[in-house]
Amino acid sequence: MEERQALHTSPYVVQIEKFASSLKQLSHTFLKLEDKKRSFTNEEVEQMFEQVKEKVCEGCDKHPWCWGTNFVHTYQMGYEILSAVDQYGNELNTETKRKLQQRCMKAPRFLREILSAFHDARKELMWNNRMVQSREGYAVQMDTFADMIRNTAKELERSIFVDERLEKKISAHLKKMGIRVLYTNFFLNREGKYEVHVTAKALKNGCVATKELVKGVSDVMGRKFISDGTHNPVLGKEYITIICMEGPGYYTLQGVAKIGKGCNKISGDSFMLMELSGGRQGAALSDGMGSGEKACKESTLVIELLEELLEAGFPEKTAIQMINTMLVMGREDIHFSTVDMSIFDLYTGTCEIIKAGASSTFIKKKNKVEHISSSSLPIGVMNSIEIESVKRQLEDGDFVIMVTDGVLDALPVGEQDILLETIIGGTAINNPRELAHHILEQVLSFTGEVPMDDMTVLAVGLWEC
Repeated sequence: MEERQALHTSPYVVQIEKFASSLKQLSHTFLKLEDKKRSFTNEEVEQMFEQVKEKVCEGCDKHPWCWGTNFVHTYQMGYEILSAVDQYGNELNTETKRKLQQRCMKAPRFLREILSAFHDARKELMWNNRMVQSREGYAVQMDTFADMIRNTAKELERSIFVDERLEKKISAHLKKMGIRVLYTNFFLNREGKYEVHVTAKALKNGCVATKELVKGVSDVMGRKFISDGTHNPVLGKEYITIICMEGPGYYTLQGVAKIGKGCNKISGDSFMLMELSGGRQGAALSDGMGSGEKACKESTLVIELLEELLEAGFPEKTAIQMINTMLVMGREDIHFSTVDMSIFDLYTGTCEIIKAGASSTFIKKKNKVEHISSSSLPIGVMNSIEIESVKRQLEDGDFVIMVTDGVLDALPVGEQDILLETIIGGTAINNPRELAHHILEQVLSFTGEVPMDDMTVLAVGLWEC
């Protein structure tokens, strides 16, 4: 490979850094604003008493006494009522009611009005705290987004390099193949793999297959390149940019088997399989709360949002945390969903398993089966959650098997992981789809009953190219 030279800091990278810094400053400003209130201020309590005084005590013969000479005891009585409401609710306790009846000629109305004032103030307190909580949640996400932009800019700056001699060699070689090159950009990603972006067109209004350009780049670079698959299969008279990526050493195949609760056609489990940047592939399962159509909508929402964020380039854990914040902030009731994700690096053969409230994941090797469990919460329950992850090195022919709760819950408590390990390890099936269906059929045969919950098995096999 020709000696390469790093570029000076790009003005685009500098601008992105400024944008990220502005986002950081904005998020920190949000976080410095008022905190959540745990109790009422003296001014708010005074306002409650003023409301009661105006509606109940005005015109009462004892008004000058209660709110004049004896105002200390009146205030004390009011505070006792508010304290009792906080502890016992609207019913209060017998002693507080007795004291109020002894001291106030309009005890029932006084009590009714002070309760009304208290509940109005508490409702306002709750709304204010909810607004503070929402602001804090979005500020954290903005801060995370700023970090992601900043890291992406630094990664881009590190990855770009120039090599004029190599660029000329590619242009000359492709010209012999009937391709005119406008310009070429070189990148070296963090995995040490090359990307070459070639902007080119066919000569003399001809047509050249894109794969021929990729092959030409491979010949010059002395490395195996593949197309990223996002452009036209043929070069024509218009310039287009072809992305040539250094080919990975592994590939995956996937298979899914699923059944709804009570054999219902609608399942509350959703899954996705997608290509990610940097020669990676992702597989994810989400189990919505409950079963049927409502659970299906919840898990489908999570999977669709996850897919959009990952395609946009967000890190996996950041994407899950952002979806969690959206679920918590966007609704009054709790609706949770699990997230179980496996990220395969097709260059190195490693697999990162990421979990938020999900069931065990099983790794089937030639001579053993390993299960990886998690104690984390599902998303949608709390504003901040712990997302657990582990990495495993896979070899040719290994399988990663992901299941939803319904599969394990169908097996006897205390033996679930061991029994599923036995089922997985007891078969020599190496077709992912057949393996997923075999596992589900064996679990259903073991129970001998219709499914008591939605059940999904997702099997992903890894092989060397």
